[in-house]
Amino acid sequence: MLTAEDFQNTRNKEDLIKAIASKEGEERITGILNTIQYEKELLKLQAELVNLQQWVAKHKKRVCVIFEGRDAAGKGSTIRRFIEHLNPRSIRVVALTKPTEKEKGQWYFRRYIKELPNVGEIVFFDRSWYNRAVVEPVMGFCNEEQYDKFMRQVPEFEHMLYEDGVELIKFWFSISKEEQLRRFNARLENPLKRWKFSPVDQEGQKRWDIYTLYKEQMFSKTHTSISPWIIVKTNIKKEARLESIRYVLSRFKYDNKGDSGTTTFPDPNIVERYHRMLRQID
Repeated sequence: MLTAEDFQNTRNKEDLIKAIASKEGEERITGILNTIQYEKELLKLQAELVNLQQWVAKHKKRVCVIFEGRDAAGKGSTIRRFIEHLNPRSIRVVALTKPTEKEKGQWYFRRYIKELPNVGEIVFFDRSWYNRAVVEPVMGFCNEEQYDKFMRQVPEFEHMLYEDGVELIKFWFSISKEEQLRRFNARLENPLKRWKFSPVDQEGQKRWDIYTLYKEQMFSKTHTSISPWIIVKTNIKKEARLESIRYVLSRFKYDNKGDSGTTTFPDPNIVERYHRMLRQID
């Protein structure tokens, strides 16, 4: 552990790093350096997002980014990094609760349509209409007829969004069963995160294989050339955050692109367009 004297003898960041290395070993210092590098890259990419947002507003674009994946895959924490430095007047995060009795009697997509981006706006969906493709049938929240109707309609629905000029990006955050369990346990140990854990999370572990079956059916029926699924490996959260931001940036030719001095092209080992032969970790 560092002492007060160690801190007194450090004049800059390099001295502090050397002091930590001498007291706590190379493994500890490697972790610190990785965190420093991550934070530097994140700030650069967030500066790029600011430029993207200004371009979206200037050219009256409509951008919709949806985040899907198993529980604890890091969807919410990644969205927070996306929006951290953006102008809140032209971005929104949508995380809908379960439908009301009135909404249950309406066309399934209606409650999502009213949340779609207006001109000049970016909207981030923390889960989306794809609840009906995986979570609802796995947990018994919809019947077979409702599921089949959704799977027939969703490609047409997204094609209409495309024709109307909505830029739709669909992320699937892929996490291994072992890492999901580790994150669940960490939530239970942390009183500030315990609220995130629910009985549905426990069932997700128990029903892992049936969840996988519905996930693969979703990909096979809703992955299209105009609305592809983008798979992000999220066992390492920091990598997933950086590379998903890079993917969104790579989709647009906005003003001053690349001025931050970092690449806006995602790592293909972490972010990849879905295809049937793709090896997934979940």
